[in-house]
Amino acid sequence: MTPLHLRPRAMLVVAAGGAVGTSGRYATALLLPPLGVLPSATIAVNLVGAFLLGLLLESLARRGPDVGGRRTLRLLLGTGVLGGFTTYSTFSLDSLALLEAGRYAESALYAAITLVLGTAAAALGVVIAGRRRAAR
Repeated sequence: MTPLHLRPRAMLVVAAGGAVGTSGRYATALLLPPLGVLPSATIAVNLVGAFLLGLLLESLARRGPDVGGRRTLRLLLGTGVLGGFTTYSTFSLDSLALLEAGRYAESALYAAITLVLGTAAAALGVVIAGRRRAAR
């Protein structure tokens, strides 16, 4: 059997979702100006994306195995849309630029906000998805 990442349909689903996600990230960058030297748009997309990914993956996992429609939703929304929406590479380059500019405290703050709050946002998404499912 062909591995999932080599199946044309799976690649198309991820690519379609990625187009939507990157468009959303670009729109966010246009709408949110930097907060001082901190790139607020990158912070926003990464925190929102982490929350939504936690919510999505926990919701899908609680509904059953990663097959059929659940797999397609995971590929489209998780890997595609949210993978395109969030951006680790921009976070890394922004952090480096702050360091190179001698903005050590701002770089540390940016990293802490992104990593600590991103992890907390993902965990919150998982908790909310679990509670929503348990309430049914």
